[in-house]
Amino acid sequence: MADSPDGAGVTLRVVLADDQAVVREGLVTLLGLLPGIEVVGSAADGVAAVELVAQHRPDVLLVDLRMPRGDGVETTTKVRAEYPSTEVVVLTTYADDDALLAALRAGARGFLTKDADAEAIARALRSAAAGQSTVDGELQRRLVESVTRSAPVRTREIEGLTAREIEVLRLIAAGLSNTEIARTLVVSEATVKTHVNHLFTKAGLRDRAQAVAFAYRAGIAD
Repeated sequence: MADSPDGAGVTLRVVLADDQAVVREGLVTLLGLLPGIEVVGSAADGVAAVELVAQHRPDVLLVDLRMPRGDGVETTTKVRAEYPSTEVVVLTTYADDDALLAALRAGARGFLTKDADAEAIARALRSAAAGQSTVDGELQRRLVESVTRSAPVRTREIEGLTAREIEVLRLIAAGLSNTEIARTLVVSEATVKTHVNHLFTKAGLRDRAQAVAFAYRAGIAD
């Protein structure tokens, strides 16, 4: 992130990729109106998206799931492998659960539908840049259902968690932030972060999206 021109904070640098010109141009305009966000490049396909990331090293790549010359999954895989400082947020209109799950496994931090408003997009981009996950409610449900259909969580993975870590996991699955979890459990936010780090390490989880899926597969979430 770079210092913003007005000195008010940091500017989030974004590359976006969508093969539909109307959508792409609309996103450029929309993001350009948001304070603290700078679109440094836009692409119509996966190859061009990766080239722009290589050139500009943005904080976040906002990428369509379906594109020519490298779809969202392939593009996410390349960017996360070659330019790990750039996080990825996936934008989609397609009900393709397998592709969503593949993008999650490839390292995408956020998932949004194309009808997301400016506030939701800005929140997802900033969360991704901070290493946090944002998943649209409907997409989260589909991701959870897709993962739930796969192999169940092994018993020993659950047995390795403490009672408090399981409670924190349940609250993460309910959509609570660390601050909200701390308030619910009447502990400090630092304590919550410690529990989150421990349960992520024990369960082999990368981010909160994976934690939600893990919680549902384990029967911890409602």
